Amino acid sequence: MKKVRFGVIGTNNITDWVIQGGREDERFELTAVCSRTQERATEFAAKHGIPHTFTSLEEMAASDHVDAIYIATPNYCHAEQAILCMSHGKHVLCEKPFASNAREASAMIAAARQYDVILMEAMISTLNPNFLRVKEELSTLGTLRRYFASYCQYSSRYDKFKEGIILNAFKPELSNGAVMDIGIYTIYPMIALFGRPQSIEAQGVVLHTGVDGQGAVNFRYPGMDATVLYSKIANSFLPTEIEGEEGNLVIDHIHIARQVDFIPRVPTAQGQSQQATCQSLNIPLSHSPYYYEVKEFTDLVISGQRESSINTLDNSLATMEVIDEIRRQLGVTYPADL
Repeated sequence: MKKVRFGVIGTNNITDWVIQGGREDERFELTAVCSRTQERATEFAAKHGIPHTFTSLEEMAASDHVDAIYIATPNYCHAEQAILCMSHGKHVLCEKPFASNAREASAMIAAARQYDVILMEAMISTLNPNFLRVKEELSTLGTLRRYFASYCQYSSRYDKFKEGIILNAFKPELSNGAVMDIGIYTIYPMIALFGRPQSIEAQGVVLHTGVDGQGAVNFRYPGMDATVLYSKIANSFLPTEIEGEEGNLVIDHIHIARQVDFIPRVPTAQGQSQQATCQSLNIPLSHSPYYYEVKEFTDLVISGQRESSINTLDNSLATMEVIDEIRRQLGVTYPADL
């Protein structure tokens, strides 16, 4: 069996989860880790059984022990690090958000094509089997009228923020904030399903560090509209819903869909309509949610394809363009924008 040898940069919780999901695919082989200090690289390598450690990304990217690199560093690092890795002929799986802005995303995409390597955003939502089921079932809704998605999760770091301790999640110099962290989970699936919107209208709360704490955004599409809510300073328990003239699809959690229900519209004899009993469409997840993104990426490497048909480069670019406009309307800027 052909294996893909992965190096990772970024030794945080999400890297742990991606490694766990990747190891559910027998083709995944973790061979290297890069960290800023040898101490941290050695500690992470011991934790995961990784044979090679680096403190220089360029050295890991040039290494013969690595075929592909997973990037899970702060957002502002993504573009520079991805381009460096690709310039050494390494395929790149880059954690969301793809980059700080659309300009950086465009440069990353150009580099992938220049160096003839795979570049894919590690967006778990759209590779989830239940999201793919939603995509398959859209036609059953008839004419589509609305997409609504909510992801609001009070950040464990926000209490520190209110105490005057500013952690990474709320630092503009790291290209962070609510829309980049969790708002993207409501926007990327919308782009994957419906493409770029015709118009964007955003409102939100900007914190004193200059990043957004929450937002509410309305989008316009031909014949339909979309609304997304996101927050790191309050909770919400609302599901996601796609409304059509012939019924509705209800998704429990837009970032990791585990339950999908179809509620058909049932006309009555008087021409009115009533709600029918919902029909469960969900597919039980047989693997870690992160398995599916690693599998998609690994499939591309082994097959010789250069781009995912689901997490496409255009979807990543369009999502960054939308987020750029949301930030512009809210007045959120990053040093990376200058």
